[in-house]
Amino acid sequence: MQNTVKKKASVVCIGELLIDFFCTDVDVDLTRGKQFLKNAGGAPANVSAAIAKLGGDALFSGKVGDDSFGYFLKQTLENLNVDTSMLVMDKEAITTLAFVSLTNDGERDFMFHRGADALLTIDDINQDKIDSAKILHFGSATALLENPFQETYLTLMKKANEDGIFTSFDPNSRMDLWRGRIDEFVDLAKVAISSSDFVKVSEEELHLITDTIDNLAGINVLHGLGAKIVAVTLGKKGTLLSNGKRAELIKSVPIVAVDSTGAGDAFVGATLYKLAGKENLEDVHMNFEQLYEIISFANKVGAHVCTKIGAIAALPNIEELHELSIS
Repeated sequence: MQNTVKKKASVVCIGELLIDFFCTDVDVDLTRGKQFLKNAGGAPANVSAAIAKLGGDALFSGKVGDDSFGYFLKQTLENLNVDTSMLVMDKEAITTLAFVSLTNDGERDFMFHRGADALLTIDDINQDKIDSAKILHFGSATALLENPFQETYLTLMKKANEDGIFTSFDPNSRMDLWRGRIDEFVDLAKVAISSSDFVKVSEEELHLITDTIDNLAGINVLHGLGAKIVAVTLGKKGTLLSNGKRAELIKSVPIVAVDSTGAGDAFVGATLYKLAGKENLEDVHMNFEQLYEIISFANKVGAHVCTKIGAIAALPNIEELHELSIS
């Protein structure tokens, strides 16, 4: 007998929440950098913030240190009305920190101090809240790097898939973190994709994971792994959407870009915000026209973020989209 209990229209985002320290000195590496700007970071946390800013119901699940940075991150999400009841404050490990600077030739100097986010275990998870979610989103920038988080992450994805919970995955590759382990990243990403309903990748990630140079061929590989809906973000060109039966380029919105940081996370958040409002997600992948409308909206939200500085600060609400006439 089919379960007729209506799930709450919520999205649970699972992954890293950390501090990004951006060097504000011009054209220096971290050796010479002296001034840094503190920001909340972590792709799945950005996604939860985007959903909440649009008026959706988002819950973030992850681990930070029981320290000043951890409380700053918790407060940042709560100020946006993100549910932090599954954010664990670890008393033994520090909050994860990332430092980055940019030089004029485009090279990035990056240092990563891994802390509490790596230590999320199954015992930290409130399974009742996971089971009652309408959508689970996984953004893997750091989650797949090592255990126990890697095992927790993949276990949750597999169980959600088996339980029929709509699952979203963004590999969110950070090659600075996977130096010398690219093949391992590809293998783990494929495992995650096999448990996912919606997969968002950049064009570079598509080619890397599928070992192809043709976008349509790569999309077919992802569908073959198990993905029902694939969105390949192509920057200012737009998004290539496929449901396995039909593929089409959905153009982006013409803008004057100021900062693209967080645009991909905003795109995912907007997509999941729209999906969470649908009555039936089991068959949503079969309705290409409906998916087209959802991705068109997500393109607009991602474009809006590029017009301002800061991943979370640039996130729009519905009223702001209306005011800019791009809703």
